[in-house]
Amino acid sequence: MSRRVLWIAAVVPALLLAWNGVAKIQFEEIAGPAGVQMTHTTRHFKGKSADVLRMFTSGGAAVAVGDFNNDGLDDLFVTDSDEGKHSKLYRNDGNWKFTEVGEAAGVAGGNDPLSIVADGLWFDYDNDGWQDLLVVRFGTPILYHNERNGKFKNVTAGSGFTKFGNSIAAVAFDYDRDGDLDVMLGHYFKAENLLDLKTPHVLPNDLDNAVNGGGVALWRNEGNGRFTDVTKEAGLAHHTGWTLDIGHGDFDNDGWQDFYLANDYGTDRIFFNNKNGTFRDTTEKSLGFDTKKGMNVDVADYDNDGFLDIYVTNITDEYMKECNMLWHNNGDGTFTDLSKETGTCPTLWGWAAKFGDFDNDGWQDIFVVNGLRSAGKENYIPVLVTMITTPGIDFTDVNNWPNIGNMTWSGYQRKKMFRNLGNQAFKEISAEAGVDNDLDGRGIGMADFDHDGLLDFYQTNADQKSLLYRGRTQGAGNWVQMKLIGTKSNRDAIGARVTLTAGGLTQIREVNGGNGYAGQSSLRLHFGVGRAAKLDAVEIQWPSGLTEQVNLSVNKIHYVQEGKGVVPAWGPKN
Repeated sequence: MSRRVLWIAAVVPALLLAWNGVAKIQFEEIAGPAGVQMTHTTRHFKGKSADVLRMFTSGGAAVAVGDFNNDGLDDLFVTDSDEGKHSKLYRNDGNWKFTEVGEAAGVAGGNDPLSIVADGLWFDYDNDGWQDLLVVRFGTPILYHNERNGKFKNVTAGSGFTKFGNSIAAVAFDYDRDGDLDVMLGHYFKAENLLDLKTPHVLPNDLDNAVNGGGVALWRNEGNGRFTDVTKEAGLAHHTGWTLDIGHGDFDNDGWQDFYLANDYGTDRIFFNNKNGTFRDTTEKSLGFDTKKGMNVDVADYDNDGFLDIYVTNITDEYMKECNMLWHNNGDGTFTDLSKETGTCPTLWGWAAKFGDFDNDGWQDIFVVNGLRSAGKENYIPVLVTMITTPGIDFTDVNNWPNIGNMTWSGYQRKKMFRNLGNQAFKEISAEAGVDNDLDGRGIGMADFDHDGLLDFYQTNADQKSLLYRGRTQGAGNWVQMKLIGTKSNRDAIGARVTLTAGGLTQIREVNGGNGYAGQSSLRLHFGVGRAAKLDAVEIQWPSGLTEQVNLSVNKIHYVQEGKGVVPAWGPKN
């Protein structure tokens, strides 16, 4: 028996006795009263293939959580995707009231005749202490600089982000540890403009082993407002998968950021950082069987053993029985899928999934959104199966795919929330928690929007209204939150790891730059500590290499600056 298994067997029972888990996880949906309910619209195409192309690009309902005005309250950037439609920037005014300021701030556009807004990413690319915004598109990205006065300036022309790509995902992390944030974009289709098609051969060349997707692009931050495409130099140019999501984290505890790619129609990939500006693909060695419809990547240490694990959603419906993957990190560069063993396997047509400690018991739970298209009574799947089983069919030709019309395709699916029981098992509680809506979910943005110590989250839905769930759990455990501020490290402290010990339990969290499909969560780290009234130890490992211990109290939000320890709330701003 491994040391890790022995550790779990010895420690978990004691922890379960220390925290009896009496709190009932509960949420209240309040998007309407809060002023943040919008209806996303998928792009409408023209011509014979319009119906099919619309289905294949229906993933662009995204949310990005970030504090753009430095008032200490997390705000929301929410995308729209149809031509002429405007994305929304909801400013958090406190007391569960938000004001829409997207057009006034200058960040609402992007859905021009040849581009589709698909995602958003907050990151402080120039380390000035203010969140800038990258709008990710099927097209070229848009980079907005935060002017510190509630307005943004479009600086794309001078940024280097002028290369076309069908981008659906983005993360920011400091892969070379030079102190500023780099960007990785995930491309779904190959670099062919779907709104001005020159060829109909743009869909997957194989439903399980496609190699004609868009792959990824790595953009190095030069520190002067410009980014350079270093995909080839980093050893990533050979990847041509249909990338749907990217998740990064320090998987081998060496202080350098690694990443995982969720690929549709093919094998997921995992890359480890070589510490010299390049990455190595260790997929064959590191991973087990992959069900080849990867949709989401979120990263957390779900079993509190000191290593980051990975959760990937897949498809489990009447035709595809893919099963999600909960990759348990074995600590030796390999991962074992424990989704079936832990009860986190079937979530229907899964999209975004996020870890979060919803009852503050020290064990991270999971929320998953699902559903592709809810429409009429007729089911598209039998029609699709007829096409798939036709001998000699060319899957790449968009004209060979049957139109969907008003048919439903894996729609009306109930969302899934899993409570972490702390013993390598989860319990599905979505109905009792009040989050089992049946909308066509896409993204999740998580934060404590009202500073009450309970996690809340925003859910986006394709061609449907969005939802805002307020945490209302009674009897939840104690908690602590940290906003880390880098100095020598990047200002957002993305890649920083906090190790916290309280009540006999040691937990880790890393600040991430956009993990999770179509949803960026708060940069503020959240820990539940159960009944513990004090923290025994808090250690921060900064991306610069500095290790720092700080003294923090429970039930409070702390701001910690690299090398200076705890600093006043909401500062320093400059």
